[in-house]
Amino acid sequence: MVAALPAELEAQVLRVVAALNDEAARFTADGKSPQIARTALEFTRVIDPGNQLPGFEGIWRNAAAERCGSLTFNSDGSFYAEYDLFFPHPTDARWFVEMVTAWGRADSLRVEVQMIPGLE
Repeated sequence: MVAALPAELEAQVLRVVAALNDEAARFTADGKSPQIARTALEFTRVIDPGNQLPGFEGIWRNAAAERCGSLTFNSDGSFYAEYDLFFPHPTDARWFVEMVTAWGRADSLRVEVQMIPGLE
């Protein structure tokens, strides 16, 4: 079931998506980073199993309809996002860029890439 987000979360979604795109662009070759789009994110309302309060989970899917990312807003106001990249590091062949993640709250946002050793 697709859910409409409250207006205050919509601004956070745009901020998180922008941060994910910026970080992905830093760790992929020029022009090779995927476009992480708000329009491709479909939200459903979920219930936090810890306190039974509502939250929202959004899913990104690729062209083959496979899950390639998610953005969850928890009932306590925190969020966590991840988006799969699967690209070789643009300058260091020892590394493979697996995904970009973001987490925080309305007043804070952290973002980073996760890398795994590359195949040599």
